[in-house]
Amino acid sequence: AFWKGFKQRKSYVDRLKVLQGNVAAIVKIQSWVKMWLARRAYRNRLQYFKDHNDQIVKIQAFLRANKAREDYRTLIGAENPPLTVLRKFAYLLDQSDLDFQEELEVMRLREEVVTKIRSNQQLEKDLNLMDIKIGLLVKNRITLQDVVLHSKKLNKKSKSQLEEMVMVDKQGIKGLSKERRKKLEAYQHLFYLLQTNPTYLAKLIFQMPQNKSTKFMDTVIFTLYNYASNQREEYLLLKLFKTALEEEITSKVDQIQDIVTGNPTVIKMVVSFNRGARGQNTLRQLLAPVVKEIMEDKSLIINTSPVDVYKAWVNQLEMQTGEASKLPYDVTTEQALTHAEVVNKLESSIQSLRAVTDKVLTSIFSSLNMMPYGMRYIAKVLKSSLHAKFPDATEDELLKIVGNLLYYRYMNPAIVAPDGFDIIDITAGGQIHPDQRRNLGCVAKVLQHAASNKLFEGESEHLSSMNSYLSQTYQKFRNFFQAACDVPEPEEKFNIDEYSDMVTLSKPVIYISIEEIINTHSLLLEHQDAIATETKDLLNELLEGLGPVPDIESFLGEGAVDPNDPNRESTLNQLAKTEISLSLTSKYELREGEDQDLKSLMIKTKRLIVDVIRTQPGDTLLEILETPATAQQESENLKLVEKRAILDSKTPEKMKHSQSIFEDGQLPIEQKKRKIQRNLRTLEQAGLVSSATKYQEIINEIAKDIRNQRRYRHHRKAELVKLQQTLNALNSKTAFYEEQINYYNTYIKTCLDNLTRRNSRRSIKFDGKEEVKGSKKLKQTSLKYTAARLHEKGVILEIEDLQTNQFKNVMFDITPGEEVGDFEIKAKFLGVEMEKVQLHFQDLLQMQYEGVAVMKMFDKAKVNVNLLIFLLNKKFYGK
Repeated sequence: AFWKGFKQRKSYVDRLKVLQGNVAAIVKIQSWVKMWLARRAYRNRLQYFKDHNDQIVKIQAFLRANKAREDYRTLIGAENPPLTVLRKFAYLLDQSDLDFQEELEVMRLREEVVTKIRSNQQLEKDLNLMDIKIGLLVKNRITLQDVVLHSKKLNKKSKSQLEEMVMVDKQGIKGLSKERRKKLEAYQHLFYLLQTNPTYLAKLIFQMPQNKSTKFMDTVIFTLYNYASNQREEYLLLKLFKTALEEEITSKVDQIQDIVTGNPTVIKMVVSFNRGARGQNTLRQLLAPVVKEIMEDKSLIINTSPVDVYKAWVNQLEMQTGEASKLPYDVTTEQALTHAEVVNKLESSIQSLRAVTDKVLTSIFSSLNMMPYGMRYIAKVLKSSLHAKFPDATEDELLKIVGNLLYYRYMNPAIVAPDGFDIIDITAGGQIHPDQRRNLGCVAKVLQHAASNKLFEGESEHLSSMNSYLSQTYQKFRNFFQAACDVPEPEEKFNIDEYSDMVTLSKPVIYISIEEIINTHSLLLEHQDAIATETKDLLNELLEGLGPVPDIESFLGEGAVDPNDPNRESTLNQLAKTEISLSLTSKYELREGEDQDLKSLMIKTKRLIVDVIRTQPGDTLLEILETPATAQQESENLKLVEKRAILDSKTPEKMKHSQSIFEDGQLPIEQKKRKIQRNLRTLEQAGLVSSATKYQEIINEIAKDIRNQRRYRHHRKAELVKLQQTLNALNSKTAFYEEQINYYNTYIKTCLDNLTRRNSRRSIKFDGKEEVKGSKKLKQTSLKYTAARLHEKGVILEIEDLQTNQFKNVMFDITPGEEVGDFEIKAKFLGVEMEKVQLHFQDLLQMQYEGVAVMKMFDKAKVNVNLLIFLLNKKFYGK
């Protein structure tokens, strides 16, 4: 055992000596082995990664997305987002080429939409006037010439308007002279103030008589807000509606029922606008399917009048038997209801009426989200304003008023007359069948009673079987009206605040006629004391700068209209309708050296901070401002400046920011920092930011801008789609009007052909051929009458400062002019020509149409219009 132990120890010592003698070699061998093992593990791991490359990419993307999502949640939801998070998303405030392209496309479409709306409105007015003229033509063929002239004017209108627009842009207020540019800017400032401060227009509406205010609202106000063609303008228009409605309820509504029994100006304006001013008729989407279904059901005959049902029954009996009925034809409601056949038919009509009404109700109740936000918001304002003024009013009373707005004023007329509200398409010259209109009228009557919880009583007692149905339907309507009022405020809906105009790319643009500018300026001056009571009011300052109301020629420029033109007045009136575009800007933005406008100072400071944090990192704003920028960071800033300069050179004039903001962006980092520090001190003195919180308040505002910019891009894409849809709808409407114009032109051509045939005179020559006479204009002889003779005929009623026995000394010469329908009337006293006047037969017919019985001639003679028309027809046209 001892020997074995000795041998083992000796072997161990020898081995140890060998190892100790070869330490370097052993270390080398160990390192090789370790290297081989590490390499094998690395290669195995690398191969594993290569084998699972797709999964790894997904995991990495998930982790990055998760981090970005977490950062974005912090930006969106955190009360005080950190600067490090803000820095990652600051690039979103940059404007790309796509932003500019989309913005330009939106501006182009908006201009087309507004122009098309105004063009369609003018076409509609002209077509209505053509209706009147054709109606007058039926009475007097002399007016055919005027109808033809009006028809030509309809066809040439678009071309002349384009020429006028070009001329005004070159010569008028948009000319390049300094004086005209100053006047243009003054109007841009005025309309910006009116647009963004609803108080002025709200007060102005109630200062004018109702007939004037209606026209003013239909033209100037909707023009000023571009018919709410984008979210900003819809927001501002709703603020005006809200302010005006609250003003009207406060000052003019004495009892809660006044809203129902009267015709409130603002309610009328809101309903008119939401029923399709933009060509986007939501009512069509809401009601068209069910209205078409009712109209296309030929078997549907609803008649809830017992007397009408009785008469139809008697007529049917006579047709079946071929003998006169012994039943009386004229009966009262009570007498008609004594016949079982009438009662049965009435019950059948009532059952059909219920079934059809249920279909309409389903369509209405399922389409709450389709109802325009503007209508729902005004319903909410109406309810809250009435509750504030009449705190004792019950919820039912308030909801009935809301129902009067949403159903009776907004929906009911479209059900009764779908052809008048673009609910259905009617071809030119077409019309709804009386049975169809009666069916729709019966449905509308039931819905009207249900919406106001009014039962059938008195004259409608025969429909009392529907009263329980009305009560049930009212409860559904009540829930519908409550839900309709549950909408967010416009600020939340449109995400707009006082900074929004500073963030958007383009300046607001309106398209307004010269006549509307002059009228607005005139009305503001007329009611200035009532709408701007404070001496230092901004409106007073702007009106003082504008001076007196200019005339049309000052807009058009000198020489635009020839002073010797005999139709100068008519030409000026036509040119007054020419539209110009105004890019609205605020006069009260921050100027160099002015610190009182803190909002604008905040905007400038935020822009500078964004530039700095993008090129220089840091945990807090104070740290960044106190740390000097490196050369590399200055270089990055320079690249940013150069990129911005290139982008600015491509930016259209209307979309450029102010010069001072552009110059600030060109500064080196250190100068930007110094300017930021100065601005922050000013803002801190105003209490807007605090150094104690490391200026977290302004960081929060930048975060808000980033969120708004993202939403704005999203809304802009939606607006592009919406504008395109609107334009398509307006083009369809234009096509319909053009179809009506063609229909009228065909009618006029037929009238001309008939007139030519009637006026032709045929005589037989010796060779047996016919000769058509009357192709040349026959020379008409003048008529001579004493005033006494005309007095006997009743044409002249009296002559100022002249006794009846002296009428024999006054002679009137009536001579037809070269144009058909023109007359020259001369007055002579004792053979001496005193005065003469041009008379247009069309003017006489228009006065007759308007119910004017007596007109003045020569400012002295009172003439009976109807008898003068009779005399001229008889003596000159053989009628």
